[in-house]
Amino acid sequence: ELALRGPGDSRALRDLLGSQLEELHRMTAIVRDMLFLSQADHGARARREPVHSLAAIADGVIAYHEAALADAGLQVEVQGDIAGRFDAPLLKRAISNLLGNATRYAAPASTVRIEISDTGNGRARLAVINRGAPIPPDHLLRLFDRFHRVEAARPHGDAHHGLGLSIVAAIARMHDGETFARCDDGLTTVGLVLEGG
Repeated sequence: ELALRGPGDSRALRDLLGSQLEELHRMTAIVRDMLFLSQADHGARARREPVHSLAAIADGVIAYHEAALADAGLQVEVQGDIAGRFDAPLLKRAISNLLGNATRYAAPASTVRIEISDTGNGRARLAVINRGAPIPPDHLLRLFDRFHRVEAARPHGDAHHGLGLSIVAAIARMHDGETFARCDDGLTTVGLVLEGG
């Protein structure tokens, strides 16, 4: 409405429409994420298929985040591997959300580590670890809550809508698993445990 009411300056109109398009994409992403969470809340299950290497899935996600990692001056290493029956697209999304968080909050020129291990009871443990500003204990308890952001404790918290880690938690539940988070000596570890059968 503002664009239509204003003078016919095509450059200003283009800038305004570009800004509105960015906002529309942001709102679309929020709606898409809320629909996904609603489906998970109503019993949606992981579509399990044989996955021969969680490390290979993680490597693909790292390649997708390459530009953001380079901008932040970060290195990423993957340790461990496991095979099992998982929903590969959902795991890509979970790893992407975890790696995106680590990229935003990791100390510059540090290394983000993705650890993949077998818990010994048919479950896979996937953790993303970064060095950076500590998260206060009361925020750790709510890290996977919808729309929860740790703005006071960490920079850049207000730039995102706070659904990424709640989606990780939903993906864990869809695999009959759970999430975990801890912060010790400047190292933040956030991840999930998945039933691999």
